[in-house]
Amino acid sequence: MRLAELSARSGVSTATIKYYLREGLLHPGRRVTATQAEYDEEHLRRLRLVRALIQVGRIPVNSAREVLAALQDEDLDRNGRLGTAVWALPHGPAPDETDPATEAARRTADELLTRLDWRYGAPPAPAYGMLVTAIAALSRLGYPCAVDDLEPYARAMERIAFTDLDLVERYGTPEEQVEAAVALTVLYEPVLLSLRRLAEAEESRRRFGGR
Repeated sequence: MRLAELSARSGVSTATIKYYLREGLLHPGRRVTATQAEYDEEHLRRLRLVRALIQVGRIPVNSAREVLAALQDEDLDRNGRLGTAVWALPHGPAPDETDPATEAARRTADELLTRLDWRYGAPPAPAYGMLVTAIAALSRLGYPCAVDDLEPYARAMERIAFTDLDLVERYGTPEEQVEAAVALTVLYEPVLLSLRRLAEAEESRRRFGGR
């Protein structure tokens, strides 16, 4: 397909596609003349991933480039590619090591992950730091954040992760699966947040009545 068709099918403007090509986020098409190139379904799939990362996920171009490089690393298996790509995604603030609550929060996080038998690697994944930061904030403000308080949430996340990867396995090739996993990590986070808020509203209505 030519650039105009790639733009129409992807919903991304030709100017933006050209920018992605210049930045190395999309590999060049097959040159057919001095000024024109042809693109295929792989370009379309990659363009949808880039759009999910940058336009929807608001991920900086440099971070998106790191994610895409991880997806193309043939020295890694699917799990390694996915882990490396997700690691490159933007994350929340790292733990404040000057905060007295951080050390206790890290012990809580470690105890929780040990109970779950979740192996988060060394050095820990960025999501581990996000967890420690969140537990420290809960602790400082006096809200429940013991292991027993957090475990039900973690168990619910296990079920969500199972559903996530079932969805990913609908895609045909390992490359498509890893790309879909990264895109869905970005795209489904607002879905999960909105569903949680809706579910809380419904449970509140059931428990407390009213509108």
